[in-house]
Amino acid sequence: MTDSFPLMGFVRSVQVGRIAPLGPEAVLSGFVKTPVQGCVEVSLLGLAGDEQADPEVHGGPDKAVYAYSLGNYATWSSAFPQHRALLVPGGLGENLTIDGVAEGEVCLADHVRIGTAVLQVSQPRQPCFKFALRFNDLTMPRAMLKNGMSGWYYRVLQPGSLSAGDEVRLLERPHPQWSIERTNRLIVQRRGTAAEKAEFARLFSENG
Repeated sequence: MTDSFPLMGFVRSVQVGRIAPLGPEAVLSGFVKTPVQGCVEVSLLGLAGDEQADPEVHGGPDKAVYAYSLGNYATWSSAFPQHRALLVPGGLGENLTIDGVAEGEVCLADHVRIGTAVLQVSQPRQPCFKFALRFNDLTMPRAMLKNGMSGWYYRVLQPGSLSAGDEVRLLERPHPQWSIERTNRLIVQRRGTAAEKAEFARLFSENG
């Protein structure tokens, strides 16, 4: 029974985006997402209707679905009140806005069930210049690197469908010591110890 697995939160909204010009130089991007009502199909490459302009750095099997914590938005709005209108679910380019869990409670390689799809946490997001273009603010990517509120990517282990309101159930947690928060501190912020870096390197070699 699904109820026997720990509850990690709820999907509050689902967003997809088509490739469109972004910023004053009209850079092509799928950053801007809009909410989707009802069930959305999830394939190995992500949500139906979602597009990425640069598949070398966005999307693909290891970045199929991008999730973000709803709770982070209040902190962003407090730090950047001038961007409050854009700092709403989907505003940071995520496919799934999840309530009840954040980077400190999500671990690398977690298996979760959302709707009928099974997803696996693959990595944290590292913001690129398109994040700055969306907000017309060069300080935003740097702020994400510093505050660690990156969200996380899922790969799709079992295609299915999902929708807003679905539970996020934890099925398996092979690496409880490696939260997204800790991974950001070690890899993105480069604050890890030598022992941590060696442990992380072993983890990556074991898990491809």
